[in-house]
Amino acid sequence: MNRTFVFALACAAAFAQTGPKAILGSISAFKPDDLIVVVKPDNTDAVNVKLTPETVFKRVAPGSNDLKSAADMKMTDMAMGDRVLVSFKPGTTEALRIVVMSASEIAKSKEADRQDWMKRGISGVVTAKKDGTITLKMRGLAAETIATVTVDAKTAYRRYKSDSVKFADAQISKLDEIGVGDQLRARGVKSDDGSKVAAEEIVFGTFVTKAGTITAINPDTKEVTVMEIGTNKPLTVKFAPDSQIKKMPQMAGMMMGRGGAQGAGGPPQGGSPGMGGPPGGGRMPDLSQMLERMPAAALDDLKAGEKIVVSSTKGAKADEVTAIMLLGNADMLIQMATVPSGRGARGGAAAGAGGMGMGGLQGLDLPSMIMN
Repeated sequence: MNRTFVFALACAAAFAQTGPKAILGSISAFKPDDLIVVVKPDNTDAVNVKLTPETVFKRVAPGSNDLKSAADMKMTDMAMGDRVLVSFKPGTTEALRIVVMSASEIAKSKEADRQDWMKRGISGVVTAKKDGTITLKMRGLAAETIATVTVDAKTAYRRYKSDSVKFADAQISKLDEIGVGDQLRARGVKSDDGSKVAAEEIVFGTFVTKAGTITAINPDTKEVTVMEIGTNKPLTVKFAPDSQIKKMPQMAGMMMGRGGAQGAGGPPQGGSPGMGGPPGGGRMPDLSQMLERMPAAALDDLKAGEKIVVSSTKGAKADEVTAIMLLGNADMLIQMATVPSGRGARGGAAAGAGGMGMGGLQGLDLPSMIMN
């Protein structure tokens, strides 16, 4: 479960007993001369919080589910970006108590959680579900593989909302809501070969994948216009604050060439560290792991004429999507999606829309649940 969410629930429950109004947000500014800290709640305008000699300051660690372990701290120990829960003296903006979760500790906790998902998790597209076993199709650069996820009564489920782009905002769900075609990430006890996971936690959602060539970039509105493959119509890609941009490195095309030459069963030895390949050969990570390890890019890094693949939650307008993940320099992946079935990436000209070897761009299934 999202650690900040746990923190909010625990703190809200504690303050419900005392009754004062409270806000949860992040510190965006300090006004030391006026003894004011500016707190920006997630969905409302910033609030000037007045500090007094009676204000109590407490620090909690990420992942805490109650305030019993909260430690005393000084006002001067707060920092920009810290998550805080402020309770007020009724009818005023004077703080009675401020509970602080350090931004640096949150970052460390998120990174540890991300690494755990990569180490103990798998990601793919659901192809079957029966008797507590979910079958996944996982996409790699060299080949498509199959994995299985088993669940039990203790498995926790979360589902992406139709309008969300954040992994952490996935809502509590259940096994019955998982359907064939959904993207799914599971973590738990993983087999040595990475093909099976006894799931402790599952996050899933229904997404669409589109691709095309960039024709225009508007940095002011944070929009990119592309000529969509398959329809030859303009597609507007919008970016929310949590949308992610990644770019395939140029060397990935070389890797695919080597993998295609060896065949689906033999991934190239000595994969690139930037792509997450094992330095001495062995099992090639799936596409979601590769994307996870790529550095983040920015809108300014995209260029007109560049081929992109973008994922969005299902339900977006046909000619407009809000990006969860946009992958630039995506010529190789688009080529993979349009190679005739049964032929390698180097095996001849691309097929038409009816002959896409991976089921077309929907068969590409760009991973949409990246945790950076």
